Amino acid sequence: MNTILLELTIIFVLLLANGVFAMAEIAIVSARKNRLRSLAEAGDTSARRALELAESPNTFLATVQIGITLVGVLAAAFSGAALADKLAVPLAEISWLAPYAEEAAFGLVVVVLTYFTLVIGELVPKRIGLGNPEGVASALAGPMHLLSRLGAPLVSLLGSSTDALLALFRIKPEPEVKVTEDDVRLLVREGMRVGVFHAQEPAMIESVMAFDRLPVHDLMTPRAKIIWINVNDSHETIWHRIVISAHTTFPVYEGKRDNVIGMVTVKAIYANLAAGVPINVRDLMTPALVVPESQPVTALLEKFKSTGKHVALVSDEFGGIAGLVSLHDIMEAIVGELPSPEDRLKPKAVRRDDGSWLVDGLIDAEDFARAVTDFPLPPAASRDYQTLAGFIVKHLGHVPAEGETFRFQGYMVEVIDMDGLRVDKVLLLPLKNLPAPDAKA
Repeated sequence: MNTILLELTIIFVLLLANGVFAMAEIAIVSARKNRLRSLAEAGDTSARRALELAESPNTFLATVQIGITLVGVLAAAFSGAALADKLAVPLAEISWLAPYAEEAAFGLVVVVLTYFTLVIGELVPKRIGLGNPEGVASALAGPMHLLSRLGAPLVSLLGSSTDALLALFRIKPEPEVKVTEDDVRLLVREGMRVGVFHAQEPAMIESVMAFDRLPVHDLMTPRAKIIWINVNDSHETIWHRIVISAHTTFPVYEGKRDNVIGMVTVKAIYANLAAGVPINVRDLMTPALVVPESQPVTALLEKFKSTGKHVALVSDEFGGIAGLVSLHDIMEAIVGELPSPEDRLKPKAVRRDDGSWLVDGLIDAEDFARAVTDFPLPPAASRDYQTLAGFIVKHLGHVPAEGETFRFQGYMVEVIDMDGLRVDKVLLLPLKNLPAPDAKA
């Protein structure tokens, strides 16, 4: 009886040892290297050893397999013939089972040992290892490192043999997988599912990741919407433009608008006014930051950080000024549109009581399509313009005159105001609302 109890105890210890090897294997393989590296840099010696094992899979896996194989051989030796012979004695006393007592005893020992090997030696330890891979890997890194050093000759032999077979079959080990944008998206999606991220955060992260592919041109305010200041303008003219624009920074030009000589801010002008000093734009200017329209937004952001400026002029391929971009535009690219109080008070498309629409000519085509949903604006893919004014000019084939009208897909379109050569205000009247004699297209 004492002999059987001793053998069962040895088998149980061997199963536990098998479980430790299995737990170490799954933990070190599953552990996040960045997390282990962070712990190691913070002075955690165990994490540093676990990181060394994770970065040397050939050595580590060979050590684990040696341990598991050795445990399996010892367990088989203790549980095989020895326990089967002892179990066959009571089974032989059963008359109908007596002829098959040895076979039944051996089969029973194999089934029971397999069950406990799977549960105690594999499944439970691996679940524990997966539950806290970095912690378990750090805790078992020391013993695994010691075993790899003790079995260094055998480990080296197994590693060399593995490499030789892989080379024979022309199988190249996969390089270390780097984190891709798709990996980040999956992690964010999973984080949102479990409540780690708020609903808006995934879209913000997606926007930031797209910065390296997003050109400045896609964020800039078009040239036609820039409020310009002529360096020779009078104080009254300059102040009037500042008040009606609600902008904070203005390009200053001399002669023609492509000849930008600097930038001036409302803060600088107001400081002079508060001090009772006459405005001299030339003295208040700062050098203009000019960036190409093809530059990625990430490079623009670095430019803003290095120069301390928050506004830049955008040049086209011919050296002209194509638009203006600001740090505010970058923020909107991340978090979405941030309308100012003035934007809310001055809608770009207003529906009147008679069913017609009064629309700002510089309204973005996308905003117009969302506001006037039944106006059949061509799809975005076929547009080579950005505003409603651009659509009108393209449709007419010339710069319209104030009061000019045309019919388009069930609407009478009238240009009711021009700002120089720019379409300022547009009236859209459904043809069905016109008197009968005028309703013919």
